[in-house]
Amino acid sequence: MKALFTDNSELIQALKIGDPKAYNYLVNTYHHKLCVYAYSFTHDHDLSEDIVQNVFMRIWNKRNNLKDDFSIINFLYRSVYNEFIDQYRNQKSLYPLEKKYIDAVITIVESEDEHSLERIIKIVKQEIQKLPPKCKEVFLLSKEEGLTNIEIAEYKNISIKSVEAHITKAFSILRDSLGEKAGLYLFLTFR
Repeated sequence: MKALFTDNSELIQALKIGDPKAYNYLVNTYHHKLCVYAYSFTHDHDLSEDIVQNVFMRIWNKRNNLKDDFSIINFLYRSVYNEFIDQYRNQKSLYPLEKKYIDAVITIVESEDEHSLERIIKIVKQEIQKLPPKCKEVFLLSKEEGLTNIEIAEYKNISIKSVEAHITKAFSILRDSLGEKAGLYLFLTFR
């Protein structure tokens, strides 16, 4: 199988027409080398495998865009590095949220030992159910479904100002009913 594609441009041409043998050759020839390369950045075997797999999948999905005159091996190594950078940026943005969530749980466990986290979330959901209907619907679209104010306005056919007013009203009502830790409780409920 190794001798099947001795020429770089031959391999690229075979990939471009969707030849599964070319893809298998690519994976069999470079997978291990690329995993070792990725591991030098991540120090995590599973993450290295994921990075390399993502690179191979992207190459296959975008094979029609491959240029005949470039070096496939240089492209693979550069792609692995770029994928690592992307993964790192994504992870970096998750850590502060995870830390905030863990800090919130610790705060509740330490200060609310008579209430469990599940009980607090149940209370929050009960209080949300008591909101006025339109206010509740807009609030849940925002917090539960993750829609932006613009998306909610378009979906409900109302103005952005109305969306903002409903969300502000919901927070105000929930702050009154849940007390000073309302923000913390809502964060835990909709993390």
